[in-house]
Amino acid sequence: MLQQAIDLREEGAALHAFLAGLDDADWARPTPFKGWTANAVMQHLHSGDWMASVSLEDPDRFARIAAARRAARERGEASAELGEDAPEIREGPALLEQWWRLLSRLCDLMEGEDPDRRVAWVGPDMGLRSFATARQMETWAHGQDIYDLLQAPREHFDRLANICVLGCQTFGWTFRNRGLEPPAPMPCVRLTLPSGAPWERGAESATDRVEGQALDFCRVVTQGRNIADVDLEVVGEPARAWMAIAQCFAGPPNDPPAPGARAWDRRS
Repeated sequence: MLQQAIDLREEGAALHAFLAGLDDADWARPTPFKGWTANAVMQHLHSGDWMASVSLEDPDRFARIAAARRAARERGEASAELGEDAPEIREGPALLEQWWRLLSRLCDLMEGEDPDRRVAWVGPDMGLRSFATARQMETWAHGQDIYDLLQAPREHFDRLANICVLGCQTFGWTFRNRGLEPPAPMPCVRLTLPSGAPWERGAESATDRVEGQALDFCRVVTQGRNIADVDLEVVGEPARAWMAIAQCFAGPPNDPPAPGARAWDRRS
């Protein structure tokens, strides 16, 4: 059974349990993510999970939807969030249950697939493990938008290691996405998972490294925090350049939040 699909299901279950406690008014409040409401954040997640399920079950249909959306963007038009024949997305508690049912089904699909399968997506095709990890990253990162809205504490688990992998895998892409030449090699990344277990990637280096808590690394590569607002030790110019613009999600270049903008948990 695909471990990354199990991790995605557990990530979704934790978020579902948290969101079940939202008041009706909370769903309409703007989060720190682009001012999107909690409704908009979860509608976006539901959209991505729906597209992921279409890609797994009907790659030709996915290709048609993706091409239509690209063409609309190139014409400067707003494309439909879900595309052809998509279900109507709800709001509030009804949206929560709609999202959770679809995410659970997506996990069922992934768990029954060949782990070596290539899956079409809005960027380059991905292996199924990376595909599941990308959905976990989105679930965790956008979930944090709502935790930050409510300034609520959150428990973290070693499944963050999957997001650390994705953060390192997108090192070169982060720079190329901005028309920049990636420095080589990737800085050494030495992290501590929530359980206290070590996690490392890259060649050992005393002069070019990123070191600290896996949670802080994940917050930076998903652009939930500015590098100035976490406790990572960043040594060397390539590492500093990376952490200033790190982006492990697809799409055009996005800038991280301004220093202090989302650091409510560091304020006295």
